[in-house]
Amino acid sequence: MIRQEALDLYSILEHTPNGILLVDGEARIRFVNPAFRRMFATGDGDLTGRKASEFLNSDCFERAIASQGQVSVRGHVPPLGVHYRAGIFAIQGSDRYCGIFVDTTEEERARAELLQVKRETLARAQEVIRRQMQTAQEIAGLLGETTAETKVLLAKLTDLFHLERTA
Repeated sequence: MIRQEALDLYSILEHTPNGILLVDGEARIRFVNPAFRRMFATGDGDLTGRKASEFLNSDCFERAIASQGQVSVRGHVPPLGVHYRAGIFAIQGSDRYCGIFVDTTEEERARAELLQVKRETLARAQEVIRRQMQTAQEIAGLLGETTAETKVLLAKLTDLFHLERTA
């Protein structure tokens, strides 16, 4: 029964879409699953004994080890363009720590695209407002000119009317 449970657990670790990394008390890799390898483009070579920070662009395992507890992190590996979210925790009864990594690259890309759309929309709205203000000023100027012309004309008519009455 224990052997079957171990096989089941191994199958889960091999097929989960999340990256799994198991390190020792010095943050040196002891186990890595295929999803982690894909996510961080580690290649097929043996990673055992290498520092986790080589692949993560982060000292998150070192922080978890120092605090002897759980750490939640968000990270980015610029050369790969990979964004991730990870939960790291101590494995009870051993000096090992496990990290579960979720690829958030698409979420970050969508967030960046949405931010760009918001910026473009704001810029367009500001341009429309600027043009509306300019148009309103032009209309006000024209109304002012025609009002002044009307006033001059009315004054002349009034003067003519008074001249005719007095004549």
